[in-house]
Amino acid sequence: MTSQFQNKKKVALPRYQQIAVEIAERIVENRYQVGQKIHARSTLASNFNVSPETARKAINVLVDLEIMDVRHGSGAYIASKEKAQAFVEQYQDVQTIQEIRADILESVDRQQQELNHFSELLNVLVQQTKKVHHMSPFVPFELSLTEEAQHLEKSVNELNIWQVTGATIIAIQTAQELLLSPGPYAKFSAGNKIYFVGNELSLQRMTNFFYPTEHH
Repeated sequence: MTSQFQNKKKVALPRYQQIAVEIAERIVENRYQVGQKIHARSTLASNFNVSPETARKAINVLVDLEIMDVRHGSGAYIASKEKAQAFVEQYQDVQTIQEIRADILESVDRQQQELNHFSELLNVLVQQTKKVHHMSPFVPFELSLTEEAQHLEKSVNELNIWQVTGATIIAIQTAQELLLSPGPYAKFSAGNKIYFVGNELSLQRMTNFFYPTEHH
């Protein structure tokens, strides 16, 4: 059976998230059946040519979305074809946004006469981002750090970001580079831009964490 999603570009997402999408596509196509047990190490790691850790992270994404279910002492099982279908559709929306964002970045490098095109793309991006942020965990939020931010020059590990805010840091933009999947010792500095995924509550918690108000 030829996948209707086979030619869909998988860009701008970490490998484990790409694997999560591909597993969901296979569920939609009935290549993986509801109730089927999936072995991270033997099935996914070998089928997708990734490490067992990457395969486990992909399963964790699908468990969070209730597409798969982990039974303690037994393993991971396919739980819902309907939720897999919804996830694949949402992912396609996310991909549209990524393509629009790439188009915007290209437009910035062009001459002044392209500003109208840039403005139109930006409006579409803003509208779609508002919609998809409610549906998908893969559209990153952004937070800029100024000199007024708290916790500067401390590391991801020291601050326990995920435990405190529920946010997963996926990149830190410094003056010199974009640091993707920063490790536990990456530090936050003034002038950085943090990219992270999570829900609306994570955005609020991250903002309050770095810029606490006087009244809570």
